Amino acid sequence: MVSLVIDFPEPRLHTPLRVALRLLALLRKAKGATDPSLCEAELWCLGKIACIAHPPGASMIAIVRFPPRAGEMPSGKGAPYDQIQPMPATTSYQHLLQVKNLETEFHTDYGVVRAVDGVDLHIDEGETVGLVGESGCGKSVAALSIVRLVPDPPGRIVGGQVLFEGIDLLRLDVREMRHVRGAKIGIIFQEPLTSLNPVLSIERQIVEPLQEHLGMTRRQASSRATELLDLVGIPDASARIRDYPHMMSGGQRQRIMIAIALSCNPRLLIADEATTALDVTIQAQILELMKDLTERFGTALLMITHNLGVVARYADRVCVMYAGKIREMAPSEELYGNPKHPYTLGLLGSVPRLDMQREAGKLTQIPGDVPDPTRMPPGCAFNPRCDYAVERCSEEDPWMEEVSEGHVAACWESARVG
Repeated sequence: MVSLVIDFPEPRLHTPLRVALRLLALLRKAKGATDPSLCEAELWCLGKIACIAHPPGASMIAIVRFPPRAGEMPSGKGAPYDQIQPMPATTSYQHLLQVKNLETEFHTDYGVVRAVDGVDLHIDEGETVGLVGESGCGKSVAALSIVRLVPDPPGRIVGGQVLFEGIDLLRLDVREMRHVRGAKIGIIFQEPLTSLNPVLSIERQIVEPLQEHLGMTRRQASSRATELLDLVGIPDASARIRDYPHMMSGGQRQRIMIAIALSCNPRLLIADEATTALDVTIQAQILELMKDLTERFGTALLMITHNLGVVARYADRVCVMYAGKIREMAPSEELYGNPKHPYTLGLLGSVPRLDMQREAGKLTQIPGDVPDPTRMPPGCAFNPRCDYAVERCSEEDPWMEEVSEGHVAACWESARVG
């Protein structure tokens, strides 16, 4: 990675960005690169530190600092941008996103709800990971915890780490975190009609992150917004961009959410039940669009859904969540062909299949109900509903164990499951 880090005492976003872009152009020119396109650069502004990184795969990092004179603020035009000091990169990471023992609680009148209870997962660059489970299992709260959007009160992240590009997002202050959301991590929420602002035009809502994170002028951002609408398949984008959310269909609103989420070319895209409110035909179009765009831009995708058919088609790896914890994790083909947790087995058995004969009988039903989150049963939370349960299951909560290469499951009886 080629990075330029600029340290200002109290910078405005556009000032370090303008200087960083000029430094980037000089650096690429010095390395013999042609057409130093500024729109491909990645910006990460962390309070007093602005970092621009491009191109991926390079191995040099440049640290640039500007000690200002007394009473003088450096500007993009007059800053000494030729003071470049190459040095080895200091931050290395194994996974693009690595969540370790994440815990999120909600304090209610009925007690403390541990919506996310020790979640561990990772996502590599360019990978698509599916997070599946019943409604209320903690999938959406886990996603909100990753980007620190859990409403406080009543919710609170009480433990764990969220390492993104080797940096713990839980340790960043509010201002620093704002420049990660949108710029580095894009989010597509479940219901676009409630996520889009009804009193602002589509143009205004797409232009805002482009100006905030990439420092574009109004004209540049407006032109880019039209390109994005055309990219996600909105017909007559130059005219529709001035419309308001209520003037769009459900599928078009979801396309607009995708355009906003991908506007700054983030490294990671989180899609939280992005197709739930759409009919089957539009669902397929939106899913194909997300997959196509993430592959085109090399963006990693965390796909949160309860639709196992969607995950089977689009995900490289699947995480199965129940009662706030991930119970099984494996590559898609491995998980569908060889499930090793009774809950995963029950979910797969409840999905209609075209290759099943009618004589095979009714679909599998998971007995019992989801436990009350304020009064979880001892041991494994799935124990009261499990056909494979033994005495140990009601005494000890199982931990993740590897059952095959890349396949882990939290079940004492995983050897009998399948």
